[in-house]
Amino acid sequence: MTETVVSSVPAARRTGEPGRLWHTFCDMNTVSRGPEFVVARAEGVWLWDSSGDRYLDGTASLWYCNAGHGRREIADAVHRQMTLLDSYTVYGDFANLPALELSERLAAHAPVADPRVILTCGGGESIDTAAKLARRYWAVTGKPEKTHLISRTGGYHGLHGIGTSISGMERFRAGYGRLLEDTSVVPHDSAAALEAEILRVGPENVAAFFAEPVVGAGGVYLPGPDYFTEVARICDRYGVLFVVDSVICGFARMGNWFGIERFGVTPDMVVFAKGVSSGYVPLGGVVVSGRIADPFWNREGNPFMHGTTYAGHPSACAAAMANLDILEREDLFTVALEVERHLDGALRTLAGHPLVAEVRSGLGVMGAVELTEEALTERGITTADVFAEARSRGVVLRPVPRALLVSPPLIITWEQIDHLVSTLAASLDAVSSR
Repeated sequence: MTETVVSSVPAARRTGEPGRLWHTFCDMNTVSRGPEFVVARAEGVWLWDSSGDRYLDGTASLWYCNAGHGRREIADAVHRQMTLLDSYTVYGDFANLPALELSERLAAHAPVADPRVILTCGGGESIDTAAKLARRYWAVTGKPEKTHLISRTGGYHGLHGIGTSISGMERFRAGYGRLLEDTSVVPHDSAAALEAEILRVGPENVAAFFAEPVVGAGGVYLPGPDYFTEVARICDRYGVLFVVDSVICGFARMGNWFGIERFGVTPDMVVFAKGVSSGYVPLGGVVVSGRIADPFWNREGNPFMHGTTYAGHPSACAAAMANLDILEREDLFTVALEVERHLDGALRTLAGHPLVAEVRSGLGVMGAVELTEEALTERGITTADVFAEARSRGVVLRPVPRALLVSPPLIITWEQIDHLVSTLAASLDAVSSR
């Protein structure tokens, strides 16, 4: 489908000349030859480029547009807030009503005991906040040697300083020199490996363990049925804080508020972002248990000397409140469980394709289609090849080194899911035939 879209793309980019925008997660030597793929507008699950061509957004941008694009209700809430109070800091004893209201609302649904909420501008900031708070907690409770952080293979925790340091993907750490050194990574599917690593480092030195409910950007790896029960037991036994990174998995993508509820455990902290505002305005935060908050809230002289300029931004919080209204009013929590089942069934039809080694799905509105070793090595096929073919056919997916990832808006229909998967199948066929 093609329709007219008013273009404001700089003339240099329309003619293919080098622009000034430095894209991340790419080789700019290639991208600078242009022109870029310019997204001009979006509505529901659909995107339109600057030429008017339409695409199914199979990734909800970067896992975040849970409520779908073009929700006027969220835009109106931001506009109303900006006309009243555009922005103001929440440092010291300053506050604003949207930040207060959002914190109460999130705390009411959080799977932690006696929760408190620290607001940030996104997932990377939230991870750094949680890691610093974990270390600071042990320092103020008389155990300053507990600084070591453990994470999992494939885990993605943003790319700020600490997030880079605890990444479960080496390609995101390589080439930056020394960052945070007292960290380590364990296999994503082994609670026994976590326990062994805690004992190797020494429980007296380990501050926290970070884990996503489902490993998302690292390839959509689902936990075993008892994995998190064992992890919670191990962390409790050895006095290690259990930090859940729900940035991708939260706000109905797994059919509940923070994803981790599917496993019946109670973490010490939960990191969130993305779906809290469906990405309409950058926002994130950390839900902190009352036990961890206690020495800072109930003892004098223990300020948490950390914060970000735009944390608690009233307009961002207003966007989140409107987004949460949509999630609840349309019961996208229940809808997501139905979408999860249909997406799982559709994706598994690809399991027999000659280029496909494995399909991972069935837990949350997300999935991965991994290519075979033969395709990736002997035949020289890349996930970027399949991604490009799918986009040329009107579907946007997310390529990672070994797999194509999908994480559509939760409002996607059965027909649209089938279109997404059939397009991926046709793209695999086209790449294979070349």
